[in-house]
Amino acid sequence: MDIIKDNYHFIISGDSISKGVILDEKRKKYIVSKNNYVSILQQKLKGVAYNLSKFGATITYGVNKLHKILALQRADFVLIEYGGNDCDFNWDEVANTPEENHCPRTDLNTFEQTLKDTVHFIKAKGIVPILMTLPPLNADLYLKWISKNNPLKEKNILRWLGSVTKIYWWQERYNAVIIKVAEETQTTWIDIRRAFLLQPDFSKFLCSDGIHPNEAGQKLIADKILEYIKINSSYLIKDDADKILV
Repeated sequence: MDIIKDNYHFIISGDSISKGVILDEKRKKYIVSKNNYVSILQQKLKGVAYNLSKFGATITYGVNKLHKILALQRADFVLIEYGGNDCDFNWDEVANTPEENHCPRTDLNTFEQTLKDTVHFIKAKGIVPILMTLPPLNADLYLKWISKNNPLKEKNILRWLGSVTKIYWWQERYNAVIIKVAEETQTTWIDIRRAFLLQPDFSKFLCSDGIHPNEAGQKLIADKILEYIKINSSYLIKDDADKILV
């Protein structure tokens, strides 16, 4: 940005990952962690981080909400994180009718066009969009989770999938679209996926559902974003950020 300011307005538009949702492993219940990556960023960045993220949100839902918010308030940066719910299926329906065709919540072409349109919309307002790639999932753990450890449901889901690895591959396609849109629109993107895959065992940074980053995963996301900002836009970091313990 041309003029350095003392305070900036950041908007985070995403799903449960950006909301900070983790699985309480004892109660097997989803909760919002206080140590989520947005909270960590808020402590380190100059200004205010406004989190629009919602559990279960798809890109269509999130973008509609973003349009309404940006009509009411200003922002300097918008971080966009979608895809995890968009590429997902109604697994109960799949388990009940594995012989039928099933569609993801957002088809790949719609996801790509919506993301591209959103980037253009944000830029037209003089705001900087930042795209975030998807953390990888553990297909085996996720299959156990969506089948609710029911052997028959798991068998039927596998019958429809053909292979458990298709879960990972399917999500990877949406991740590839995020990178494609970023490159085609010359938009900043932060490779969260790579930060996970560089770990000796990325599953240690995921909850037992195989898809939501745990608190260590949330910190990994925050560290990757801060690393990028320090290299490319260090003026956004508070002067005493390194003294803040998280």
